[in-house]
Amino acid sequence: MTAASSTAVPTLIGSVQRALRLLEAVGAHRDGAPAKQLARETGLPLPTAYHLLRTLTHEGYLRREKGLFLFGAAAERLACEGTLRHRRSRMADSLSRWREIIGAPVYCAVYREGEIDLLAVADDPATPAVTEWASFRETGHAHAIGQCLLSQLDEKAREDHLDRYPVRPLTRYSVRDRAALLERLRSLERMEPVIERQEYALGTVCAAIPIAAGFTAAAMAISVPLEQESRLLPAVEQLRGEVSNLLRSFVFSISI
Repeated sequence: MTAASSTAVPTLIGSVQRALRLLEAVGAHRDGAPAKQLARETGLPLPTAYHLLRTLTHEGYLRREKGLFLFGAAAERLACEGTLRHRRSRMADSLSRWREIIGAPVYCAVYREGEIDLLAVADDPATPAVTEWASFRETGHAHAIGQCLLSQLDEKAREDHLDRYPVRPLTRYSVRDRAALLERLRSLERMEPVIERQEYALGTVCAAIPIAAGFTAAAMAISVPLEQESRLLPAVEQLRGEVSNLLRSFVFSISI
């Protein structure tokens, strides 16, 4: 390493450290703070603080409003992503406990921004989850959790989804066309479990239940091998009977 490069590394690290201190200082002021105050709180010379604040603002980590510095979109996005990962981890832990009790894989998904979002799956080698051989997001018409979510949408949102992801049979048991799917969805009773037999994957049967989550369409599901189909309804009824306790154990907002 040359002398120039050896001195550049500490300088770069120092700049990063000073920038992080400024971000921490901004985070301590919900309504923002001026540069002079931030420089004072971080112990930085005012010119250095101004330079770093301008750089952080240019990169989107801060924004300046009426002389005050606040978190920008980039910093807020990092915070949200960290919170989301934490919440999903807690959710996965909760689902794992129920997978042990029920003895079947447990799935949780929501429908938001026009897409099916599989939040978490709990399984183990003895009770494996369904292999995603075709995109769950694009084949909601063919699996129980997708059908359950689509059944909760209003007609306009449902038609929009099917325009983007047309109905196509995945197995010989799949719903054949859009009209047949829509008829099935309209026939479902409120809060009724959605049963799917080998429509997504041969040798597997699934059941999903809708979850009341404010304005967000949400669902939970289980799957079992075809030869264990007799277990499906009792297991999903057990899940539905405990769903309120399950949701409380998540310690998360379903609208994340």
